[in-house]
Amino acid sequence: MKKVACVGILVADVMVSGMNGTPNKGELARVDGVTIHNGGNAMTAAINLTKLGVETRMVGKVGCDLFGQFLEERLNAHGVDTRGLAKDENTGSSVSIVLLDKSGERSFLHTVGTNGTFAESDVDYSIIDECDLVFLTGTYLMDRFDGAETAAFLKKCKEMGKTTFLDVCWDAKGRWASVLDPAMPYIDYFMPSIDEAINIAGCNDLEGMADVFMSKGVKNVVIKTGKTGSYMRLADWTEGKTYPSLKGVTAVDTTGAGDSFCSGFLSAFARDLDPEECIKVGNTTGAMCVTAKGATTGIRSFDETLEFMKAHS
Repeated sequence: MKKVACVGILVADVMVSGMNGTPNKGELARVDGVTIHNGGNAMTAAINLTKLGVETRMVGKVGCDLFGQFLEERLNAHGVDTRGLAKDENTGSSVSIVLLDKSGERSFLHTVGTNGTFAESDVDYSIIDECDLVFLTGTYLMDRFDGAETAAFLKKCKEMGKTTFLDVCWDAKGRWASVLDPAMPYIDYFMPSIDEAINIAGCNDLEGMADVFMSKGVKNVVIKTGKTGSYMRLADWTEGKTYPSLKGVTAVDTTGAGDSFCSGFLSAFARDLDPEECIKVGNTTGAMCVTAKGATTGIRSFDETLEFMKAHS
């Protein structure tokens, strides 16, 4: 089975539940609970892939703080190889504080932290060399790595004979294509969500988006279309195909659904399945993710995933 390197962002999510408004200065407000969870696209994918039985390496950056220690321990607990995890003594780990009020509404406080200082120079290419597939995810949230360094990294990966996959986050700065264009020729499978794809391509139909991405050098296009499923166009296809979502699935929490889709696709690709089978597995893991609270909780073994797909097709 092929090995995967997950490259990109890690985030410690601190959840404060049961808030009843924000206290005034100097006041104390009691809440129902405070918990800490692992998050970040690359970390989520790495944990999911190990749960799906794929040997996985994590390449990213954390601070030399308690949050960084927590994130590394969570990866190790799930069996993810963390030798590629760089440490920053001067910058804290990336943290999100999720404020959950009694009605269920959420507000967020976020520090970019070490995701913003992660650079190509932090990558241990001996770890990349051990892997067959490279999944880069978190573009637009890695201030230093985005743009020219992403292109240089992926170019190096292709020179090393690796198959490259890339997913993005929402670009709050609105740069979109200008940041990603230099890397496009080195992406074998581009895997954005529909809303991100619209902004990067500058059009809103799937075939048009695939045309734009492929004209810039992307080999294959996979677009997550949310509740409806997904779309794929391979390099030798004249037009793409849509793949419907599973039936009879009740959503509890959509956190991490896109990352889970990518994890499923990669887990099937690592087993040398046909891309059309890979995208069906991706739809399945995305569906499994939303059946439980948390970004990785709903993911189970590969065999259980195939059983779930059969039951809900």
